[in-house]
Amino acid sequence: MELRGRTALITGSAKGLGKMTAITLAAMGCDIVLNYVNSEQEARLLSAEIAHQYGVRATAVQADIADAADVERLAQTAQAWSSSGSIDILINNAGPFIRERRLFSAYETADIARLLNGNLLGVMLLDHHLLPGMRGRQWGRIIHFGFGHAGEGRAWPHRAVYATAKTGLVSFTKTLAVEEAGNGITVHMICPGDIRGMNKERTIAEVAGEPDDESPSGRPGSGEDIARVIAFLCLPQSDYLTGNILDVTGGFDPIKTSIKAN
Repeated sequence: MELRGRTALITGSAKGLGKMTAITLAAMGCDIVLNYVNSEQEARLLSAEIAHQYGVRATAVQADIADAADVERLAQTAQAWSSSGSIDILINNAGPFIRERRLFSAYETADIARLLNGNLLGVMLLDHHLLPGMRGRQWGRIIHFGFGHAGEGRAWPHRAVYATAKTGLVSFTKTLAVEEAGNGITVHMICPGDIRGMNKERTIAEVAGEPDDESPSGRPGSGEDIARVIAFLCLPQSDYLTGNILDVTGGFDPIKTSIKAN
């Protein structure tokens, strides 16, 4: 188990891609700090399942990444729980998203603030809280979540606020990677394709035989597609890789850059 003795915090990990990532890292020997906002029952059940199946420690902490006070409490609680007193691996999966398509002019002020806080500021603050522990141990792995083709900074009509937050996170990812490379800390962004519903918690084998006409790869994406890339980047031997924006999309491009006049 390549990550035995490490502690990983995965935000938004009671369900979906975060859940699959937590299970994958636990299988590699990591102690796991799960995070949830409302899905307490799912988080508690997953924590017990991980501890029983993989023989690692696991806990679950409620916190909203869009709330600065919650972010600080999450960081303090996670570090206090860790056997080393610090978090070694931080997976910033959580981030609010509004699936309904709407023009920027139609957004409420509160929605704008929440999307920016949850997808950019909250991520930066959590990194900031946990960096001292990683620096002290001269080892760390930080993974941010984006969206397919986020690194290109293209227009994404009807997703203006979310896209702005994530493309801002692209620059922060690259900058933090350069600043912390000398401290044994690597920083990357994973950009999933359009993985929906229960496919977020399925394996590659489970989706392999299913057709997907929208995907150039011919099949839907799965949670394992994302989790296995994250696991590779977290390996000790992956220390020469940092500052990368990785599209894991099967070739799918979700961005439509033009709209009809309104």
